[in-house]
Amino acid sequence: MRFAPRTIAIAFLCLQAPGALALNAGLGDPPDSVTRDTPLAAVEGFMRAAHAERYGEAAHYLWLNHIPKALQNSEGARLARRLRFVIDRKLYLDYGKLSQEFGDSPRGKVQVGVIPLPNGNQPLHLVRVQLPGGGQAWIFDEDTVRAIDRLYDLYGPPFGEKLPDFLYSHSLLGLELWQWLGLIIVLAIATLAALVLQRWGLRVLGRISRLKALKRYESVVESARGPLRLPIWAAVTAVGTRELLLPPSAQHLFDVIDNSLLIIAVSWFLLRFLRRSATYIQQLAAQESEDPVRIRGIRTQLTVLNRVFEIAIYVVAAALLLMQFEFVRNVGVSLLASAGIAGLVIGLAAQRSISTLLAGIQLSITQPIRIGDTVVVEGENGTIEEITLTYVVVKIWDLRRLVIPMTYFLEKPFQNWSKGTSHLLGTVILQVDHLADVNAFREELARALESEGRELWDGRMQEVKVVESTDRTMTLRVLISANDPAALWNLRCLVRERLMGLLQNHPDWLPTSRTETRSRDRGNDKLAASSAPTAPEARKNG
Repeated sequence: MRFAPRTIAIAFLCLQAPGALALNAGLGDPPDSVTRDTPLAAVEGFMRAAHAERYGEAAHYLWLNHIPKALQNSEGARLARRLRFVIDRKLYLDYGKLSQEFGDSPRGKVQVGVIPLPNGNQPLHLVRVQLPGGGQAWIFDEDTVRAIDRLYDLYGPPFGEKLPDFLYSHSLLGLELWQWLGLIIVLAIATLAALVLQRWGLRVLGRISRLKALKRYESVVESARGPLRLPIWAAVTAVGTRELLLPPSAQHLFDVIDNSLLIIAVSWFLLRFLRRSATYIQQLAAQESEDPVRIRGIRTQLTVLNRVFEIAIYVVAAALLLMQFEFVRNVGVSLLASAGIAGLVIGLAAQRSISTLLAGIQLSITQPIRIGDTVVVEGENGTIEEITLTYVVVKIWDLRRLVIPMTYFLEKPFQNWSKGTSHLLGTVILQVDHLADVNAFREELARALESEGRELWDGRMQEVKVVESTDRTMTLRVLISANDPAALWNLRCLVRERLMGLLQNHPDWLPTSRTETRSRDRGNDKLAASSAPTAPEARKNG
């Protein structure tokens, strides 16, 4: 290491001829709070006085003998203030490497740190000097003091010399007034830039996306409306706060805020993009296909997958936000160290929850049920209203809601009236007399379907058949079809009403009970048969 001959000569004179050279005579005697007996005490004392804005006291830690005595007070305070700005911004002080021993370093010089320059590096040195009244002191050497103005021009605060002095001589919560003023201006500019740049950017992207070939990217533009403000605001504040030379703690706070806003913006954008993409896919499927079963299947898959991705986004975003804090990172390391036992305990405790979650994902892929399907579960007839990752909500016909665990649909049988196709067949059963005219029932059925039931009937199936006959009645089965379970239910009720009305107009078609009696004459066997009319027939005969 080479030293300037002038510095060596001055140090030699100070050591060899006590009292021959006064140190910073223009500053007067240092106050009692000035401690310069070790390198560590000198650096700590300078930074403590400078951060407390006692720049006159901080000047006692600088070599000022090259400055005229009349200017040492003013120039010393100015240079101390500038050196504090440079050190705060460009130098990390490792106090652990500074000696705490009196008179340490046989050469009488200690390097505090190195600050980069465009054409090299500028070391900051402490030099040991002999005080006129006896004793020794460690101060920043002449080369370091002479380099302060050059360093400040590169790394000092903007407009530092043009602002009123009171903005630098007063502080609040560790920040000088000029820094508070700069923060207000930076935050205002960041807010304005976020609003204006987002509007202009989205306007340009919107015009590009309106092109026929890029129409599908409109969802990206709409998803960015809102989240785009956050990264713009964070970028402006990140640049602006670094120009304010904030203390490390304050700068770290703004860095955490900026990083958090970036994470939130990306998560917010992804959530909105997922929802809009799901809506776009559903609309596209509805345009390309008129099959309601396929549309409901796509809707079910998108609903479940959206929830899975949303949960994943929330978890990753929360993890990234927490990983910015050292305490949380340490806790994470501790948890990972005991991951074996913790994983076993959590796995056993959450076995049911994990199986339910996996069942939800499996359900979205295999699709035994879809949103809008008509099902019969636990003896209840209803419609699938909502599918989550853990349970399914069935809307019962009387407006009750049946909440069923997701695993039920993978472990137990149930009826799905909408699986495969929405066309359904329904029956109406009638018990009539053997004398009833079956063709009349067929004609009444056709009339009912083509008139009152036109909106309910799909035109695929209508038939009346005798499916059973006993000694007293015959059974008619009416078979009809409809497009969905609700329409089929209403159509069955309508047909049943109309056919019952036909029976009421022909009471002789109602079931009749018949009995036969046999009597033996003395000479010949004679058979006597009698028929006992039913209640309607008896009333007709008086």
